[in-house]
Amino acid sequence: MSSQYKVGIGEEYFVVDLKTRNLRTTMPKKFYRTAKALLKDRVTAEMLQCQIEVTTPPCESMNDARRELTRLRGALAENAGRYGLGIMAAATHPIALWREQKQTEKDRYGKVMDEIQMLGLRDMLCGMHVHVELPDPARRVEVMCRAIPFLPVLLALSTSSPFWQGRRTGLLGYRLAAYDELPRTGLPELFRTTAEYESYVGALVAAGVIENASFIWWAIRPSLAHPTLEMRIPDVCTRVEDGLCIAALFRCLTRHLVNHPELNADLGVVDRALAVENKWRAQRYGIKASFINRGCPAARTMTETVDDLLDRLHADAEALDCVREISHARAIVARGSSAHQQVQVYAQARIAGRSRSKALKDVVDFLRRITVQFDGG
Repeated sequence: MSSQYKVGIGEEYFVVDLKTRNLRTTMPKKFYRTAKALLKDRVTAEMLQCQIEVTTPPCESMNDARRELTRLRGALAENAGRYGLGIMAAATHPIALWREQKQTEKDRYGKVMDEIQMLGLRDMLCGMHVHVELPDPARRVEVMCRAIPFLPVLLALSTSSPFWQGRRTGLLGYRLAAYDELPRTGLPELFRTTAEYESYVGALVAAGVIENASFIWWAIRPSLAHPTLEMRIPDVCTRVEDGLCIAALFRCLTRHLVNHPELNADLGVVDRALAVENKWRAQRYGIKASFINRGCPAARTMTETVDDLLDRLHADAEALDCVREISHARAIVARGSSAHQQVQVYAQARIAGRSRSKALKDVVDFLRRITVQFDGG
C-alpha cells in the first residue's frame, strides 16, 4: 500500500556568502556547473540567481523521500562550501535586499520577468512544492477543490519567513504576503470539475495571457508535467523532518479525499472565504494561529486543529506508512516552526547586547546550520 500515492518534493534554497551572510546576487558559474554535474536533473536554477532548487524523484515511501532530501541538501551544501557559499532553507532571507537581485538568464524567466516587471525581483522567496500521484489523475481538480480548507494548517506548520529586508515583519509567514502580489496566486477558485478548470486555462491561453497551465501559481494546482496534485502553499522548511511531516500530511490528505468523496463535496463560497481568512491567520501567527470553521462557535487552536487532522488521517497514515512523519506535527506545534525559532534567536541576541545587524546574522547562521542538521528532529 505504501507505494501508492507516490510523493515528490521540491525545495528552494538561498545561496549565502559565508563571509557576509548576505545573498550572492550573481551565482558563480562554476558552482552551478559542479552542482549540476553532481546532482544532474535533481538540481535547477531559479528565477533569481540567489536561489537554487532541488527536487526528489517520485518516492514510494517517506523513508525514500528522507534519504533523497538529506542527500540533496548535504551534497549541495558541501559543494557550495568549496566556493565560500552555503545554502539556507528559509522562505525569506533576514537581511537581503530585493533591489540588489539579478535574474537568471533563461528564456522562461525572461518572459515571466517581462510580464510581472518589478514583482519578479521582489520574488526573493523560497517555497516547498509537494507532488502526490493520484490513482486517477482525472480526479485532481475535484480533490484540489475539496483540499482548500486544510491548506492553512499546513502553511502554519511550515512558516519560516518572519524577516524581510532586515526587518521583523510581525508575520511568521511573510512569504505569501509578498508572493500573492503575483497574478494567479493564492487559493484556487471553486473549480469542481476538470472541464471547468480546463475552460479557465483555455481562455487564458487563447487570449495570449499565458502559454500553458504551468503559469498558474496557486497554492495548490494540478501539475502540467506530472500526473500529480501539487501543493505549493508551504514555506520551505528549515528542518528536513518538518518538511517531511508536511509532505506526509498532504500525501495522507490526498488519499483521504480520494477515498471520501463526500468530504467537502458541498464546499461553497463561504467556506472558501473562511479558508482565505485562515490562510491569513497562518501567515500572521504561525503555530499560534487559531482557525475559523463554519458551524463551530469559536476559533480552534492549532493544537486542537492538528489533533483533529491527525485523528482524521490516522488510517491513511497507517496504509501509507506515514504515522511517524505526520505525528511530528505535534512536535512542531510544541517547539515552534522555523519562524518562531528565528524570532527567538534574534531576541536572545538582542538581549545579549548584539546590534540589530549582528542579531540578524546570527539568524542566518542558525538557518544555515539547521538546514544541514539531519538528526531526526
